[in-house]
Amino acid sequence: QLQASGGGSVQAGGSLRLSCAASGLSFDDHAIGWFRQAPGKEREGVSCISSSDGSTYYADSVKGRFTISSDNAKNTVYLQMSSLEREDTAVYYCAADFTPGPWSTWQDSNLYDSWGQGTQVTVSS
Repeated sequence: QLQASGGGSVQAGGSLRLSCAASGLSFDDHAIGWFRQAPGKEREGVSCISSSDGSTYYADSVKGRFTISSDNAKNTVYLQMSSLEREDTAVYYCAADFTPGPWSTWQDSNLYDSWGQGTQVTVSS
């Protein structure tokens, strides 16, 4: 089970850190992704991290502003979001892929096996 937290309201240019804590499963050899869904839009992949080697992946829209990291001892993945923009407003979800395949597919939400409940991020100007 995944539990996402850390969302909130922030002004443009501000920062937030999201957390994704796992219970009942280990992050070993998994991929943990962050996705977001804004009203009226499709869910999109934001970032992903490989728990086995720490490789990280980002959507072009967040590169240089968001940083994903993991603490395997705590079974927790973080998404540090900086220089937030109004366009980042969305519900953010974390998800685990238990059998990650080619990393070129990390943004395919259908490949993820377990999802957290989502946390709202609202950025105002």
